[in-house]
Amino acid sequence: MSGLSVAELTLSHFRSHKRAAFDFDGRPVAIHGPNGAGKTNILEAISMLSPGRGLRRASMDEIARRPEALGWKIGAVLRSLHQMHEVETFSEQGSSRTVRIDGKTAAQVALGRIARVLWLVPSMDRLWIEGAEGRRRFLDRMTMSFEPSHAEVVLTYEKAMRERNRLLKDMVRDAHWYAAVEAQMARAGAAIQVNRASALTLLEEAQREAETAFPVAELSLETPDDQEPMGEDALARAFAEGRARDMAAGRTLAGPHRTDLVGIYAAKGVNASVCSTGEQKALLVSLILANARGLARDFGAPPILLLDEVAAHLDASRRAALYDEICALGAQAFMTGTGPELFQELGARAQFVEVTEIDGISKVEM
Repeated sequence: MSGLSVAELTLSHFRSHKRAAFDFDGRPVAIHGPNGAGKTNILEAISMLSPGRGLRRASMDEIARRPEALGWKIGAVLRSLHQMHEVETFSEQGSSRTVRIDGKTAAQVALGRIARVLWLVPSMDRLWIEGAEGRRRFLDRMTMSFEPSHAEVVLTYEKAMRERNRLLKDMVRDAHWYAAVEAQMARAGAAIQVNRASALTLLEEAQREAETAFPVAELSLETPDDQEPMGEDALARAFAEGRARDMAAGRTLAGPHRTDLVGIYAAKGVNASVCSTGEQKALLVSLILANARGLARDFGAPPILLLDEVAAHLDASRRAALYDEICALGAQAFMTGTGPELFQELGARAQFVEVTEIDGISKVEM
């Protein structure tokens, strides 16, 4: 049984699920059913057991089941490193979400101390060909998995940058208005760079030490004009010295928010952006598995994996290899697909859940 797993899960007015309850035994979970039945909604609910806005990055009122729009609630029992934790998270009529751990209200970052959750969803298949913002978000999510406090640092930086950008757009020239907000950006920005570099090192080690059927992705960070990573003092100077240029542009042009994640298909020496669709998917799976292996060593247990429509763009041999690696890792992986035949290689190694939709309500059968 894995050292980290969801033992029980209950959903109330969450997306298409008016009410649903699950009991899991720690094995991988194969969730199958027709499109639109509510399979991904189950994965999204589990993703809310980690800090942030979940795998869809939805607002709180978007998550609530329609037409009631009463709010939503998720309850879970987590097995985590030989301990059991009761977790509740909910939102009432679009309000910011509340988290309770073992009956006590907690900050979202506290979820990262008892559970680590990774996901791979179809929208991420465009990672290598979309804009840099999506890759930064992917990088920060991996970084957060190793260092949960990274989420707070990123939020601090982004909030301070929005304030600075407002000053720039308002053509404020008084240096005193900028001093405090730039100091905050510099502190948070330096921490972001350190955290990201540390995460890439851990991923590189996890990929190097494992034999896998999936290709190795060499990762690096690039910035416009080949800007070097800067410490707190250097960042503060860069912000101060760049005010005139930034004012002309109406936005901040230097800092970790300009970083791009570059992936290279190591065996071929080519950028992931020019690889085939299947190769890009395999590189993504490789990174998720490397992230999971790194976390198993760093956290003490493999993370919970959420793999939505994971069989897409994977042939039968790679699909079987993925299932073997998940089981060897000992991770509780929740996987979705339209039919049980997509998971036949798992056999008795997995629990199977069928989801159907009847009269607009998702029905679950285990």
